[in-house]
Amino acid sequence: MNKSFKKFIAFTVCATAGIHCINRIINYTATLKNLLGSDKGNFYNWKNGDIFYTVSGSGSPVLLVHDLHPASSSVEWSKVIKKLEKNHKVYCIDILGCGRSDKPAITYTSYLFVQMINDFVKDVIKEETTLIATGASSSFSIMTNIMNPENFKKVIVVNPECLSDLMSQPNKKKVLYKYFMDCPIFGTFFYNVEMGHNNIIKMLQGKCYSNNRMVPTKITEMYFEAAHLGNEKGRHLLSSICAGYTNVNVGHAIPKIKNLCIIGSRERANNMKIIDEYTRVNSTIETASVSGSKYLPQLEVPEKFYDVLNMFLNK
Repeated sequence: MNKSFKKFIAFTVCATAGIHCINRIINYTATLKNLLGSDKGNFYNWKNGDIFYTVSGSGSPVLLVHDLHPASSSVEWSKVIKKLEKNHKVYCIDILGCGRSDKPAITYTSYLFVQMINDFVKDVIKEETTLIATGASSSFSIMTNIMNPENFKKVIVVNPECLSDLMSQPNKKKVLYKYFMDCPIFGTFFYNVEMGHNNIIKMLQGKCYSNNRMVPTKITEMYFEAAHLGNEKGRHLLSSICAGYTNVNVGHAIPKIKNLCIIGSRERANNMKIIDEYTRVNSTIETASVSGSKYLPQLEVPEKFYDVLNMFLNK
């Protein structure tokens, strides 16, 4: 073994050890404040992992499902739960791979989440439910309703993805990216870069809020912590999303659904275009828009959002 090769091996070992230490430091600092403590919630022991959820209020059941993103959690609904629980029994979950729920090293697919929602309704709620979902979670929520319509009184989606984007499927390049992201050390390091504190701030300011000065520091910290709970195992969800495994073409299902409502944000790019995509294939879909917000109106303008949401709930 020549000296150059020995140096290369030594450098590789040292670099790997250094990256591993950096990963551990990031994980420790990201979760140090424990802003998302699970002591006030419950766990549903699902077949693929424990699902964290809270339940409050009384009345007809409502199930809240946050956006499908490694930094997302039920925190997304924190500003409207107290309003909803006055007239409803509110169930709010951290979906598998997010927040305080388990983050198994698996490939996350739309059908996995369809099963999760249906099983949760069947085993925990145990009665017909109104399902409310945000963004990328809208597609599998719609499919959940199509596959088990008896479980749902109504499905309300907030800022759903455009139908054409949901047609994207895995390819060789995306699968290779997923393989890299799933690696324990270097994949974790790349995930930590993607879910870094500054990138979380940029996402919330650029994508989620129309007024970036309105992003509360505590919300930023909670999103950052959610992304890093579970020793950065959220990378498995991120890799599945980026590879296209969580996409599901709901275009063929939209015409069959009779209880779908869409809430859009006026300041979100292509809001009306996306809503038109859905209503063109099913004119029975009820729609409404919220002003002064972008992707997360339930966090940015909770009062306005609740008024629109309550309108649909009371119909």
